[in-house]
Amino acid sequence: MHGLIANQLRSFAVTRHGRAVWLSALASSGAALPEGPPPMDVNYPDEAIVGMVVALAEETARTPTEVLEDFGEFLAAALLRVYAPLVEKEWRTLDVIEHVEERIHTAVRLRDPRAGPPYLSARRLSQAEVEVDYTSPRRLCALAVGIARGVATHYGESVVVGQSECMHRGDARCLIQVTLTEE
Repeated sequence: MHGLIANQLRSFAVTRHGRAVWLSALASSGAALPEGPPPMDVNYPDEAIVGMVVALAEETARTPTEVLEDFGEFLAAALLRVYAPLVEKEWRTLDVIEHVEERIHTAVRLRDPRAGPPYLSARRLSQAEVEVDYTSPRRLCALAVGIARGVATHYGESVVVGQSECMHRGDARCLIQVTLTEE
């Protein structure tokens, strides 16, 4: 997994739960990650990141799904900063989600073929809804759900995110619906 993800996972854990929780989760997971900020130019084994998520869930009495969703919300701000040149100025939440594969994931794969972001297929169902077809052997759809919420927060919008299909429920893919709401 891309070093940016590992770096931001540490930042998330330390910011939300404290350095002691990060260090304890690191020790219990056995993940091959540094105690300090992981370099962003290094790719880390998927197992190390997933192991840290599981360990953070245990440390914080939450489920791995809850940790992944919260981490996704946190991660969205960093992703939007790093990839800002690829995002059109007039875009809002649903536009970013609709175009993430063609703009951001394609650029990530070109820059570092080892990074391996998931392949997403998004289609606009209406002005207020986008559906994302997520298929990845990592099965980190909860991270995608959190990122969608975090993108909405960045743009000051409110969304409801649901899944009509999910690999964790035995489906072949995850279908994630992101719908704008008025608050």
